[in-house]
Formats: sequence, C-alpha cells, structure tokens
Amino acid sequence: MSLEAGLLEILACPACHSPLKEEDIELICTGQDCGLAYPVRDGIPVLLVDEARRPA
Repeated sequence: MSLEAGLLEILACPACHSPLKEEDIELICTGQDCGLAYPVRDGIPVLLVDEARRPA
C-alpha cells in the first residue's frame, strides 16, 4: 500500500522530527539515532510513539 507522495513529503517522525520513508506497510524514521517504524493501518499512518516499533 503506497501513500501519496505529497503526504509523505510533509510527514515527520513525532519523536525526532526527521523525514519518514515508506517500506512495506510501515513508515521508517530516517534519523540516525531514532529509526522508529510506524505502522500504516488501512492506509492511515499511525504516528504515535507508543505504537512504533523500535529498531532491531
């Protein structure tokens, strides 16, 4: 499932404010120290730090 390019351009990680990139069904923070992965459910990004997956 792909998000609109315009939406992806304005979204940022709520934890560190770095840009996000889309991978599979998640939005991944591009910040070097952060790297949180936010789920996309039914085409809607869930940008809650409590819902994010920590990097491995």
